[in-house]
Amino acid sequence: MTAAQDARFMRIALALGERNLGRTWPNPAVGCVIVRDGQVVARGWTQPGGRPHAETEALARAGEAARGATAYVTLEPCANPGHTPPCCRSLVAAGIRRVVVGCIDPDPRVNGQGIANLRAAGIEVVLGCLEQEALRQNLGLYRRIRDGRPMFALKLAVTLDGRIATREGRSRWITGPRARAEAHRLRAAHDAVLVGSGTAVLDDPRLTCRLAGLEEASPVRIVLDRRLRLAPDSRLARTARDLPVWLFTAPSSPPERRRLLEAQGVEVIALDEPFLPGLAKELARRGITRVLIEGGGTIAAAFLRAGFVDRLHLVRAPRILGGDARPAIGALGLDEVAQAERWVRREQLPLDEDDLCTLEPAAPEGEGCSPAS
Repeated sequence: MTAAQDARFMRIALALGERNLGRTWPNPAVGCVIVRDGQVVARGWTQPGGRPHAETEALARAGEAARGATAYVTLEPCANPGHTPPCCRSLVAAGIRRVVVGCIDPDPRVNGQGIANLRAAGIEVVLGCLEQEALRQNLGLYRRIRDGRPMFALKLAVTLDGRIATREGRSRWITGPRARAEAHRLRAAHDAVLVGSGTAVLDDPRLTCRLAGLEEASPVRIVLDRRLRLAPDSRLARTARDLPVWLFTAPSSPPERRRLLEAQGVEVIALDEPFLPGLAKELARRGITRVLIEGGGTIAAAFLRAGFVDRLHLVRAPRILGGDARPAIGALGLDEVAQAERWVRREQLPLDEDDLCTLEPAAPEGEGCSPAS
């Protein structure tokens, strides 16, 4: 196989890995393609809940066609035994001749051991095919394992002048139907969606995915609410037994309010200061890898000040609301333009009259999520 052919099949594997993003945590969402004589003979992707793994799925579909074939895997095959044999062992047993890997698995139980086991069995391994794309897809895993926090993506729907609501707080609807559908798709691709108490009280959102066919992909719903302002009869609280709601609050929040929310099924978690680092650590402990922030300007500014925003999904609508409308991002306390973080555009997507721009910090590529040497 040439490098161009390897890249072609790895792109297919990456597309497969996207399928269950948001539904496999704490495990990563991996894609696998098995190719023989230049033809795809089987595809696999990690199933909801994290198992079966992508390699297991692809090998089962390939059967005897896997013997002598090449497997393209977005993330290093696991080396640790669990409910099923390690994927590196399954690839060997199936007679795979060559394995092309996107990036290393940073989990200490793997972290190069899967590749070492394949090579020890005489299998040719090519590491780093479309590595940066694979790293971006697996950023949540890298953040959780290496940095002790999830990947945080901030989604903002703004006007041309950077406003998210009128002066009275009305935001329906700044963007059009296609942009709102894309917002639901983003929810489905994340383990959890997060808002602050202001958004929860003012908008009374459900924070579910309501795209046809993706209703079961709704994420865990997180509310940051130091004073327990969320009402027990809110739509979030009333549906907490159907879809988890995790409410993070201060230890001094009113006990009676806590009991009323817990009676509805809301899980209330008290965090000491500093609040956001404690939140990030607790989410990682619970296995959350990808969080979509949908809060207002105050929440957006807090995560930006903490340096926690790894990805920015900016939806811009051709409207102007003016200086008395509510800004998308609150105060950052910057004195010089040079202090402002720079962002790199990764994707531009037209959505009828609106457009979606996906950006990432302009820090050195892979910082905090680089592959093992």
